[in-house]
Amino acid sequence: MANSNGFVLLTGTANLPLARGIAKILGKEADETVTVFSDGEKRVVIPENLRKRDVFIIQPTCPPVDTNIMELLLIIDAAKRSSASEVSAIIPYFGYSRQDRKDRPRVPISASIIARLIEFAGADRILTVDIHSEQESGFVEIPWDNLYSSYSFLPDLKKAFPSNLVIASPDKGGVPKATFYSELLDADGVAIVFKERDVMKRNESQSLGMIGEVEGKDVLIVDDMIDTAGTICEAAKLISDRGAKSVSAVATHGILSGPALERIKASKIDKVFLTDTVPLKKEILENPKFTVISVAQLLAEAINCIYSGDSMSEKLIPKTHKERP
Repeated sequence: MANSNGFVLLTGTANLPLARGIAKILGKEADETVTVFSDGEKRVVIPENLRKRDVFIIQPTCPPVDTNIMELLLIIDAAKRSSASEVSAIIPYFGYSRQDRKDRPRVPISASIIARLIEFAGADRILTVDIHSEQESGFVEIPWDNLYSSYSFLPDLKKAFPSNLVIASPDKGGVPKATFYSELLDADGVAIVFKERDVMKRNESQSLGMIGEVEGKDVLIVDDMIDTAGTICEAAKLISDRGAKSVSAVATHGILSGPALERIKASKIDKVFLTDTVPLKKEILENPKFTVISVAQLLAEAINCIYSGDSMSEKLIPKTHKERP
């Protein structure tokens, strides 16, 4: 049963436009809580009474990652010390999520440490969008809900690709996601690009080959994020070389660090669909090659579901033909 005291939205500085967009949909204000002391320390002050109220903190832990994580931890602690009834950490992009296993000797499992810090700070629930590895929810003992950006992408993608579509995965790990999109969009098939990655090097990979027929097809590469864009641009080149009519990409998180923008501009990719889980630079927002679709509606609906106790899986997870009643 929903708390009769209503809920409160709080935000750090990570992605203010998204927080305001969510608040507008919910008919609320997103209270900005963070200022900075002259020595660089963050100061968190919550401007309204939280006693016995449900609190939702909207704070992706995107670059600058460590700064945004620290803000999130401080806001959670402030909310708990203000006698909030339940504190939900709404983290559209979860920093360190790619460091989710011990892939070589003498390394931390960083995603586990960050998740446990959030739990230790006092969060009662975590909510993410397209977390890199869904098993990360097992790092903590509190509820962890993961939503899918396909809910937001589908209307635009159906208009852009009504037929003649093949979904491609840029690596073998993305095959389940590619298959899911293929079913949702009634695509003609799935292609898989195989690559070899050296775990001793950062952000470096090499495309080796591909399974699937793409000749004469409009191909949509599906991934959870684009960081330096090396992987996705290599995949696009290989797909184009195999005779694809066009190559586009859809990714939830547009990190686009380092040479990413220049690589995409020079690549075989015709169109890139992104969400606003992380703040995007002006040159991306104004570039006709990019289409940005907001997840504000998805997250607003999720907050309503958490507050009211309704099922998120029934309302917010798109169903394939096989899953529909």
